Amino acid sequence: MTAETPRAESPASAARPAANLKITTLAERPELTGAFWALGDAWPQFVTEDPIGWILWGRIVSELPEYVLVATDESGELVARALSVPFALGAKDRGTLPDGGWDRVLMWAFSDVRHGTEPDTVSAIEVTVAPGAQGGGLSYAMLDAMRAGARALGFGTLVAPVRPSAKHLEPRTPMEEYAHRLRPDGLPHDPWLRVHVRVGGVIESVARNSMTVSGTLEEWRGWTGLPFDAAGEVEVPRALVPVHCAPDQGYAVYVEPNVWVRHTL
Repeated sequence: MTAETPRAESPASAARPAANLKITTLAERPELTGAFWALGDAWPQFVTEDPIGWILWGRIVSELPEYVLVATDESGELVARALSVPFALGAKDRGTLPDGGWDRVLMWAFSDVRHGTEPDTVSAIEVTVAPGAQGGGLSYAMLDAMRAGARALGFGTLVAPVRPSAKHLEPRTPMEEYAHRLRPDGLPHDPWLRVHVRVGGVIESVARNSMTVSGTLEEWRGWTGLPFDAAGEVEVPRALVPVHCAPDQGYAVYVEPNVWVRHTL
């Protein structure tokens, strides 16, 4: 959220935002669709090349607008958005939150839509705050609103494949170790995980292959500005783990782990 999808990049403040913030669903305010797209995103370019996200992310807006939240300030300007999807965690051959994380939950959600499967869980997909509005508690407010929205739609559980906001600073630390690192006050070391826990979330597991991005060496050079000319692990700015580079094969692959957080509503 996690991720961040619940996967938001910027460290989220725990401060409460201004009282005049208005949060609604896009289904209620379709006139904000243009502003929704104009808000852009905070992802590094290589993350936007994930093929599952490329195909399915936009379908949330067009097919599930009741799961899309938009926040406007006192002037009516869009300052944040949040996306989630419903899915059937209890369906056959599921039952546990998948190692496939963000990619897998999107696939499950739209498979369930196609087959008419009744959902029992909501997964956060993304929270984005406008650059000029960051640091004022909007990420906190949008997460809280996603919890309330899922509850209002009759769900008892919200989950999030969280992209920890400070993990990119130590890409070689195993995610399992990083996700469970605590401060002296008992809260998570990571700022975005800490926000989830503060509003009632519980860290459940690591989604080991939450997102996979593969490309040619030329593509990776264009996405990152790095040479990608040596075999092995390449540390890429804002990547949570190193990218595997195989010059003899002409490609590189990034497999991003996220952290599953469960919110019981």
